[in-house]
Amino acid sequence: MARSETRPERTATTDAPTVSTHVLDTQAGLPRPGVKVRLVRLVDDGAEVPAGHGVTDADGRIRSLLRGELIAGDYRLYFDLRGHGSDFFESVTLGIHVDDATRNHHVPLLLAPYAMTTYRGS
Repeated sequence: MARSETRPERTATTDAPTVSTHVLDTQAGLPRPGVKVRLVRLVDDGAEVPAGHGVTDADGRIRSLLRGELIAGDYRLYFDLRGHGSDFFESVTLGIHVDDATRNHHVPLLLAPYAMTTYRGS
């Protein structure tokens, strides 16, 4: 496969690498719009530095959480689920490690009333 078929080359007009998410309600088989998500970067002493935030759109997506440059290191995503169909889960915190700051990092969250899962998307 040629490079252009696997990932488009970046130019000055394309988006810089970012962290994105997609929240899906697996019981209803529908996206979860309106979910607030915060992204923080962890620094050496463990302190959290705000790195971005957003609210899922009608398709349950936030295409770019990052405000600023993606830096290799540890990040946390905080999902606020209150008022979004679950009486059990109020929030979810996911820790991720970015080792390649030249590519996008997509972190979907799949929710059911009493279960959840996530994975490294593309």
